[in-house]
Amino acid sequence: MNSTREPVLELGAMAFYLGIDGGGTKTRCVLGDENKVLATAVAGGSNVVRLGETQARESFHEVVTRACEIAQVSPQQIRSICVGASGAARPEIAAKVRAILVDLTSPQTHVEVVGDNVIALEAAFGSGPGVIAISGTGSVAFGRDASGSIARAGGWGFAISDEGSGQWIGRHAVSEVFRSRDNGEETLLASLILEAWKLSDLDALVQQANSTPPPEFQRLFPIVLQAAVAGDPAARKLLNQAGRELAALAAVVLRRIAPGPPHVPLATTGSVFRQSAEVCRIFYNQLKTDFPEIVFHEDFIDPVMGALALARAEGRSKAL
Repeated sequence: MNSTREPVLELGAMAFYLGIDGGGTKTRCVLGDENKVLATAVAGGSNVVRLGETQARESFHEVVTRACEIAQVSPQQIRSICVGASGAARPEIAAKVRAILVDLTSPQTHVEVVGDNVIALEAAFGSGPGVIAISGTGSVAFGRDASGSIARAGGWGFAISDEGSGQWIGRHAVSEVFRSRDNGEETLLASLILEAWKLSDLDALVQQANSTPPPEFQRLFPIVLQAAVAGDPAARKLLNQAGRELAALAAVVLRRIAPGPPHVPLATTGSVFRQSAEVCRIFYNQLKTDFPEIVFHEDFIDPVMGALALARAEGRSKAL
């Protein structure tokens, strides 16, 4: 029997760090040393609450293994890992994610699990003040003022919250199909959704939409974008509404941490913001109306880089 073991990180050895953004649809990983990025990898969703521990484990292991292979680094050489994950504020969820990552690494590896909003704030503003609006599979607005006080709005789960998210847009798209049907109106959304879900008619769509567990409504977001580009009024109305919902979340946080000028800066991240110019337009216009002096972060934020920055900071502190 081969009893050789992977080398563990030794004092003075080159340090490597992992940042992971664990989303409901996609998991992204970036591996770096002290100064540069060495590799990136992407896998499926890893949200423990929505997808279960088995799926999360597969996705986390896939991205870590792949990134290490590309960089030619053993997982045992990783000094510190920071994972940003939805639901990580719950200790039992954080513990499950941490246990999954510990399986791949050295006992000396530090694994920190934080909320996805924490890594997004870090990527956008470092330790400074600001508000980040996130809209991907789910949605949330999260902010911090100059004194470090924090506030949030939304992000309470797809069944009761996540306004303006991909899941929210997909679910409301199905609702729009049946609202149009009730009113005797035609909508391109109906045919596109039936095609995407490989269903024969609207009766089958009723069964699919009300099934248990619920379908992955967020996968209908690209369908809504397609219908909007084709000029479908229901789809365009829905994206407009999503932008207003997300602006309302951000406004709640802005008023709580910076009620009057000067306001803290605001940034956005997530697939809905990246892929829909209409959502962005409504979002920015609404906030500019409500907060005329607000300053917007020019670029979309990449939360996984915030996770890498936090992993580096934690690793360096442990090495002191």
